[in-house]
Amino acid sequence: MTLKETIKKDKKREIVIPGEIIATEKDDLLPGDWTAKSGKNIIATRLGVLDKSGRIARIVPISGVYSPRRGNVIIGQIEDITMRGWITDIKAPYSAFLLLKECPMFVKESEMEEVYGVGDLVVAKIFNIGRASIDLTTKGRGLGKIKEGIIMEINSNRVPRVIGKEGSMIKLIKTASGCEITVGQNGVIWIKGKNSEDELFAKQAIEFINENTIIEGLTDKVEEWLKKNKKTVKKEDEPEVKEEKE
Repeated sequence: MTLKETIKKDKKREIVIPGEIIATEKDDLLPGDWTAKSGKNIIATRLGVLDKSGRIARIVPISGVYSPRRGNVIIGQIEDITMRGWITDIKAPYSAFLLLKECPMFVKESEMEEVYGVGDLVVAKIFNIGRASIDLTTKGRGLGKIKEGIIMEINSNRVPRVIGKEGSMIKLIKTASGCEITVGQNGVIWIKGKNSEDELFAKQAIEFINENTIIEGLTDKVEEWLKKNKKTVKKEDEPEVKEEKE
């Protein structure tokens, strides 16, 4: 069985592989994300789901490394502290830098570790990308240190499916679980609920989406899952809860 046949088995959505022709001249389509022109055809440049919206043919990747973009909200972990700020792991090919001046409050150098210490998790936004640098800020609503709740990770290329069109998918989970959920574009997700049971339920719902990201009619499947599993959360799967620090 070929790679493509293996991936497509029991799936209804059209999966394409790099180099595959996804549109010809007669289709009258324009190349979008992860596609390229090859003569009069459009070919895929990534493994993923084919999406033809309007006159655009694009690929929604289902695997790969996080590619940082300006304006992305991410969840990172503090790796080290320098005089100018905090070196932060954001699950990208290289670390990012949270500038001291990009804190929402004035911070003395001697107090930096009290604000963000090594190992702390932060919600931040990418405001600048250089040739080999990524600059972060925690100025803004919803940004800053994570003090409680649980953290989970998925492949960053599956984030759009978890969020859904105009946030529809993640809204379903928030409503059903009663949790606050921050989905980092780098695939790190923060879930904060009234109790660990609600948090675990939200986590399992996201895992369901992550495992079934390429099936057709995913929204309906998620709604069915939420109704069926609301009262059947498995306690033994509960992850460690991150407690708020004094």
